[in-house]
Amino acid sequence: MTSTFQMVEDPAEPATADESWLDEASLELDEVEVQDYDLVSSPNDWNFSTIVSFIASGAMIIPSFQRNYIWDRKRASKLIESLLIGLPVPQVFLYEEERNKFLVIDGQQRLLTLYFFSKGRFPKSKIRGELRVRLQQGFIDEDFLQDDEFFEPFKLSLPKSPTGKPNRFHGLTYKGLKEDKTSLDLRTIRNIVVKQTSPEGNSAVFELFNRLNTGGVNLTQQEIRASLYHSDFFIEVINLNSDPAWRHIVGTEKPDARMRDTEFLLRALALAGSSEGFSGSMANFINNYCLKARKFSEQDARNAHDGLTGFFALFRESPSPFLRSGKFSGVLFESAYAAWQQCGRPSAENRGIADAVNAAKLTEDFADTLQEGSTKPINIRKRIGLLREFIEGAA
Repeated sequence: MTSTFQMVEDPAEPATADESWLDEASLELDEVEVQDYDLVSSPNDWNFSTIVSFIASGAMIIPSFQRNYIWDRKRASKLIESLLIGLPVPQVFLYEEERNKFLVIDGQQRLLTLYFFSKGRFPKSKIRGELRVRLQQGFIDEDFLQDDEFFEPFKLSLPKSPTGKPNRFHGLTYKGLKEDKTSLDLRTIRNIVVKQTSPEGNSAVFELFNRLNTGGVNLTQQEIRASLYHSDFFIEVINLNSDPAWRHIVGTEKPDARMRDTEFLLRALALAGSSEGFSGSMANFINNYCLKARKFSEQDARNAHDGLTGFFALFRESPSPFLRSGKFSGVLFESAYAAWQQCGRPSAENRGIADAVNAAKLTEDFADTLQEGSTKPINIRKRIGLLREFIEGAA
């Protein structure tokens, strides 16, 4: 089935408590560009055994965009019971990245529940953070599943009937189902597999994640990006987010739980590479950069890494110039970094670059770029041009 899928603009999401370290201009989310996508979507009724084998082999990839497995045993047991007694369960959405490689768009909690039950293991609460790391490789290894420090036996936890009669499945494991095990193995779940046919690339999948994921808390653009554009380079940027010199610049010791600080590192790198060619949506601009970065050579990745760490080093001996009223200005940082790169990475003694940034942020010209649409291309180019003038004057 082929369909045309049109993206409409989303209003900017409100700031959360986790983003209180960011200034107002940096909290602004640009509107997603309206596009038409040609998508091929096909319904598939895969049974329990097939789904479990797909997950175990890594053909069906559970994204690891920093969201924990959050279901408790009672809720997980209800899903298994629904399958056992023939009740319908919500369909799952998958994105076909390539042949026999499906990325889960919506249904992560359900699919992991099936997998855990088939293995007879249920994650303890303290595993939730560790599980995200393991999912980076696309599957969960058997040794980890059998580690009693992180997992316990998955026995169904189901309530009694209103008359007090015990549920016949309560306390059973997958292997303990006996004759019902075959029924469960053959029970099907509807999977909608989506593949983008045009335009070339996978730009549609970013919006599919954004609009179809029903996990309860809306994912940030950066959380989605972390899974869709996963690469060795992306991991390196995430590691840089914990660099003490960067944390000094941001003004907070701990990385942001929603990955907004990591996003500004990527925004800075992308703008430094082609700010003049930037047009339209910042989200799409970063996505395209991350897509290209998946093919970075070792030297490309090293240049990007060294550029950021070299810039960090300029501010070690001075208070962070990127704080405005005590909050981090991501738009100031990305502009200053892009300007510094365009100036040829100058180094200035006696806090010259820091003083230049401090002076630029106090100008009316800088304030004007924040008044209406801080992520608009015209405002971004004005900020970078302004920072270039001040940095060149200090170098």
